Order: sequence, then structure tokens, then C-alpha cells
Amino acid sequence: MTRVFIAGIVAGLISIIAGPRFIDFLRRKELGQQIREEGPERHFVKKGTPTAGGILILIAASIAFFAFSKYELTGLTVFFVTLSCGAIGFLDDFIKFTHKRSLGLSGRWKLLLLACVAAGTGYLAHRAGLTHLTSVLLPVTGYRLPLGPFWYVFIFLVIAGAANGVNLSDGLDGLAAGTAIISFFTFTTMAVLTYIRSGSPGHRSPDKLDLAIAGAALVGGTIGFLWYNAFPAEVFMGDTGAMALGGAMAGFAIMMKVEVLLLFIGGVYLIEALSVIIQVFTFKFFNRRVFLIAPIHHTFEMKGWSETKIMVRFWILHGILCAVGFGLFYQYYLKFRV
Repeated sequence: MTRVFIAGIVAGLISIIAGPRFIDFLRRKELGQQIREEGPERHFVKKGTPTAGGILILIAASIAFFAFSKYELTGLTVFFVTLSCGAIGFLDDFIKFTHKRSLGLSGRWKLLLLACVAAGTGYLAHRAGLTHLTSVLLPVTGYRLPLGPFWYVFIFLVIAGAANGVNLSDGLDGLAAGTAIISFFTFTTMAVLTYIRSGSPGHRSPDKLDLAIAGAALVGGTIGFLWYNAFPAEVFMGDTGAMALGGAMAGFAIMMKVEVLLLFIGGVYLIEALSVIIQVFTFKFFNRRVFLIAPIHHTFEMKGWSETKIMVRFWILHGILCAVGFGLFYQYYLKFRV
């Protein structure tokens, strides 16, 4: 278990120590944030703030993970999803940089690339020999819903939903990073519990330990990034970081076979995504807006809430939802040996 703690500490230290030089590098390269015109007016002062800071999270977490990992396929698959989604996000950020606009990679290309990531994840999960691979355990009932070949479509929806959900939430200083830390801490605790329950000391499952190491590394890397992303932000994670963190959460849910619990452990991201879907649907078919602006955190801004108040309250809400998710996991683990 020492590996888990050290991985988190190392990732955090790398992220904090390397942060200032990395931010200066982004400034020199003029890799600044572009602000969408329809957003809140007070966001225009953020134009030019260095972005793509998610690279810092990925570097710090990757160094820590690969230094302390046992290279089990479970942990490696989580980082495959993380880095692959991060690469898609970086491509999006790169297009924004080069064209000096707030819109990057088209939605069609994003979904196509995410489908490729989902296919690779499905293959790796199969190679990892996960039990009940193509079924999904439903909360409370204990019933395993068999999906057969449609499971691969399902994991595409999980990965695409999580990656885009975090991306939509990345609109306020510290919001996406803070909620991601809570999510990764929850997954890490779940992995540790699973590892401890997997056998007696010396005979425990190394693949469960690798998941805990991966979670700790992402917690540490994201905490270090939040040091500079807290209001007023010195750097933004950009699509590089947002999609990578969302992909990582999807990877944990898939490799731990708790896909349904992502509805709670990624609860704030689900709320943000639903606010956008509802807004688009009602405007398109009824020419009406349910929210002042979507995603929903911007609506609270328009109502006069400060960024810090929104951020902290969303953190609290996310923490409650993650606690519910962990509680359900704990019950499932004891009852059904997930």
C-alpha cells in the first residue's frame, strides 16, 4: 500500500514544482484561452490565460504511475483511456490555438476518435480477463444486465459521456479540477478496498493495486494543477485535461465493473451535460430556454453568484454524490463480490 501513497505524493510534487515553469512555457508560446462570445461578460478578462494545462496533470500522473505500477493490464488500460482522450483534447486545443477561436475539433471527429478509444478499451478489458465482462450490475437489485456485443456500444457511451461531461464542467476556475480530485479519491478508495478484500497479505490481487496506484497518481497530479488553477486561475486545463480526466473516470468505471456508479461518482458532470441537452432540445423544438445559459454553472453566474461560491457548492454537491456512489459500492462489494 506504500506504493499508493508515494505515487500520489510524487505526482503532486511534480505538478506543483513544475507548474511555474510550465505556465511560463505556455505564455511564451502564446497558448492562451479563447473565450466564446455568448458566455458571461466577466469571462472576457480571462482571454489569453494559458491553457492546455492538462498536459501538466498527465505528465505528473504518468511519471508517478509508471514509476510505481506493477504494469498490470487493469491500470495500464485506465492510463490508455486517459492518455488517448487527452490526445483528442490536445488536438482540439491545438486547433483553437492555430485558428485563434473558441471552437476546435468538430463533434463528428471527436466522436469518431472516441469510438476508436472505446474499441481499444474493450479489447484491453477482454484481454484483462474481467469477470462478467459484457454485463452490467444494476444498483440495489444485484441483477446483472447482459449486453452481449452491445457492451462495446455501452462503453463508448460511458467514455464519450464522461469525457464530454468533464469538458462541459471546465468553465469556472477550479471547478473541474476540484470535482475530479473527489472522483479520483473515491475510485482510489474503492480500489484499495477491493485490493484488501482480494486475499490475505501476500496473496492479494496486483491488478487491484495497480488501479489504486493509478487513482492516487491522478489525485496527486490534479491537486498540483489545482494549486495554480484555483481562483483567479493562472492556467486552465483546456480540453487536453478535461477530456483526459473524464476518460480516466470512464476507465476506472469500466475496469472495476462499476459503470452504473459513474452516474454518482461523476454526478456533477452528468448534471452539467443534462443542462446542455435540455437547453438545446427545448430551444430547438419549442424555441424556449430552460436556463439563462448552459452549462448550468453559467446560469448561477448570471444570477450573480461568484465563481468561488459556485465552485465550492458544486464541490460539496459532488462530494455528497460520490459518497452515495461509494456507499452503494461498499454494499455491492460485500454482497455480490464485485
